[in-house]
Amino acid sequence: MRKLLGVLAAGFLAMGIAGQAQAVNLGFTGGLAVQIATLAPVVIPGAGTAVVNGSGGAGHLTGLQVPGGAFTLTGFALAVTDPAVFPIAGIAVDATNGAGSFAGSGGAGFGGQMPINGIAKVCLYAACGSTYNISNLSVPLNVVGVGGAVSVMGAVNLTVVGAPWTTGTVAIGTITAMGGVSPLSNTGAPSGSVSLVTPIFISTNIGAFAVVPAFGFFNLHFVPEPGTLVLLGSGIAGLVAFGRSRARK
Repeated sequence: MRKLLGVLAAGFLAMGIAGQAQAVNLGFTGGLAVQIATLAPVVIPGAGTAVVNGSGGAGHLTGLQVPGGAFTLTGFALAVTDPAVFPIAGIAVDATNGAGSFAGSGGAGFGGQMPINGIAKVCLYAACGSTYNISNLSVPLNVVGVGGAVSVMGAVNLTVVGAPWTTGTVAIGTITAMGGVSPLSNTGAPSGSVSLVTPIFISTNIGAFAVVPAFGFFNLHFVPEPGTLVLLGSGIAGLVAFGRSRARK
């Protein structure tokens, strides 16, 4: 009996220490993506450690701080072959996320700001990197996920209007996109996830594409810290070993 109590105590202690470690920071994996009209999405995978619920531990997700630089993309180039958008022939992207700060009540009421720092180069008349590519437009991305507008003038005029991130539903005209959280009861814990979305309004002086609908998607999945896994593993291993010793008697 004493041996059982000792093993149980060790297991609970391990889980208790693990819970304290998770209360401040949670590791995450995820992806940051931008979908422009019907083009293939630009996806940036990433991972890092976030402060969840202001170090308050698990429960409904009420606060989230994401470090800058967790999602970085360099040298990405996407060919655009639709003749309807000529002279746009390609898009090249160098981008990274800025620090993100989100808060709310969970569900559809959670959101905040996180800029995408970098440049999207719109390549005109020929694919990005081609010797026939004679004109480019460099569009700053930092209004995406924050708010505000930026305009670039050239052979094609572009205006990009950004907005904060949300777990709710956003729309550009009749086209909508939706975020969300899972599970609803314990999002701010390992195995919880949150999906945020932001509308990106792009206008051009190309007649058929006067308004180009685009959306940003930000998905995080919380994972245990390595130290937490070791502690939990130690507690579980102790319980398994005790069970085996009882079975042999």
